[in-house]
Amino acid sequence: MRVEAITLREIQMPLVHFFETSFGRTYIRRILLLTVHCDGVDGWSECVTGEDPFYSSEWIESTWPTIVRYLAPAILGRNLQSARDCAPLFAKVRGHRMAKAAVENALWDAEAKQKSLPLWKLLGGTRSEIPCGVSIGIQDSVEQLIDKIQTELAAGYRRIKIKVKPGWDVNVMEKIRSRWADITLSCDANSAYTLDQTEHLRSFDQFNLLMIEQPLWDDDIFYHARLQKELKTSICLDESIVNGRTAATAVETGACRIINIKVGRVGGFSEAKKIHDICHSQKIPVWCGGMLESGIGRAHNIALSTLENFSLPGDVSASKRYWKEDIIDPEVHVSPEGMIAISEQPGTGYRIKEDLIEKLTRRQETVRAER
Repeated sequence: MRVEAITLREIQMPLVHFFETSFGRTYIRRILLLTVHCDGVDGWSECVTGEDPFYSSEWIESTWPTIVRYLAPAILGRNLQSARDCAPLFAKVRGHRMAKAAVENALWDAEAKQKSLPLWKLLGGTRSEIPCGVSIGIQDSVEQLIDKIQTELAAGYRRIKIKVKPGWDVNVMEKIRSRWADITLSCDANSAYTLDQTEHLRSFDQFNLLMIEQPLWDDDIFYHARLQKELKTSICLDESIVNGRTAATAVETGACRIINIKVGRVGGFSEAKKIHDICHSQKIPVWCGGMLESGIGRAHNIALSTLENFSLPGDVSASKRYWKEDIIDPEVHVSPEGMIAISEQPGTGYRIKEDLIEKLTRRQETVRAER
């Protein structure tokens, strides 16, 4: 698999509805798409960096030059036996996991197409369909949130996750539980709390939550281990898990009972599979989180979610929840039973709408191998 060229594109897509977390509110997504051109086959991926360095220190303005100046030259002109072979070639670049994931995941797509295999089978997936949950951001009012939950439950979603922060937490969950006592409910703090708020976080136990996701600092495992001992509710780690080593540390120290695997956050499919396998061996369930991806990133999340230990509903929901028109065909569809069927077609199983991408593109750059 000779890497002949890499094309980067920034597209802009307005969200159907704003999405708010403890970091702030997003109305429009600036999305970095990447295409690797290998022996006449194009592999596509999406970099999950945000518009700003809030969720992660990476953002679109750091990712673009990192790929162009360092990651692309490391593989251009090389013959790779498989997509995972790129990881050691990127090793001298510290961090920049989302940039690395964008390149590696595009190579996985290209490899799957060259081998005429569905990407999920190349990854070792076993599921013919995956269960889906939804993540609902902070709203302008509790009543607006209740209406949104009602809509998603009617659509068949199997787990509701709400974003929380101080001042938007206990009072909100009380209203939800008074309306729906038995739905599968979780909350995501995106590091909005500190350890001295343990007593407040302990009050979350009354709501029978599936999990509380990343309550403390984004780079912390030690204090999450202390907090987990104080809570009946399971902690799920997200931002703190950046590779297999941090996952193993979190499991060994009891910092969490569940792990959210985001393929972009951890550096690509190879590292995501390592984390999956570590958790599987220790009977720690995992699920796939979302990053407001377009259909390209969403298709990669679907493929990852077919691995055996993805036993909890992820945030891989339908395209129409986010976009007026997605950039893949067919768009991601969730059945009335809250499931996504897995395609048997080579690659991701979704066709790229290149004409639409061209219309949405704000800038583009192609880096080629030297002749």
